[in-house]
Amino acid sequence: MMLQIPDVLSKDQVARCRALMDAADWTDGNQTSGYQSALAKRNLQLPEGSPVSREVGNLIQDALANSALFFSAALPLKVYPPLFNRYEGGHTFGNHVDNAIRFLRGTDFRIRSDLSATLFLTEPEDYDGGELVVEDTYGQQRVKLPAGHMVLYPATSVHHVTPVTRGARVSSFFWIQSMVRDDGERAMLFELDHRLRQVTATLGNEHEAVIGLTGLYHNLLRRWADA
Repeated sequence: MMLQIPDVLSKDQVARCRALMDAADWTDGNQTSGYQSALAKRNLQLPEGSPVSREVGNLIQDALANSALFFSAALPLKVYPPLFNRYEGGHTFGNHVDNAIRFLRGTDFRIRSDLSATLFLTEPEDYDGGELVVEDTYGQQRVKLPAGHMVLYPATSVHHVTPVTRGARVSSFFWIQSMVRDDGERAMLFELDHRLRQVTATLGNEHEAVIGLTGLYHNLLRRWADA
């Protein structure tokens, strides 16, 4: 399942993030690449664990914690601390698949990458190119979102970023280990949760249909989730 999540960050939050990031020192983006990715990746990245990365990353994680849509879609168990990249002057990232396991350097934290996320931090009219292109069941999905909006997609997907030919594309990227490993099961739970909210808004919390659907949702979650 691929999902766009609007307004993860407000415009003021984006401006605050960009002020910190634009004043920071950027390095070669291959510092976090695996072998396959290093062959295809041409961009800049904020050093992992730098003060700016930590401050902006904490702001993003706080925003994710307040997003009901993110929780419903991802059912997150662990979230890798957000990383940050910058594409300009023809930078691109060719076709690749994200590593299955991500390690946080210098710690025992590790995560199975069930979902990948890109949070856009530049308005789309401020740069040319830079589309995230994701291969899914229905072909290529091309994504270029307003600043503060995020796209969530299965980490198993082949994807790439098209060359940036004008301006700079700045974004955050990170991975999520879900309580529900299987993408199809997550998608069904997400759809059920969405429909349950619609029925609840019409019938109220105490209607027997709402109580029954709520029980079904949680029993499926209990069956499929690892927590």
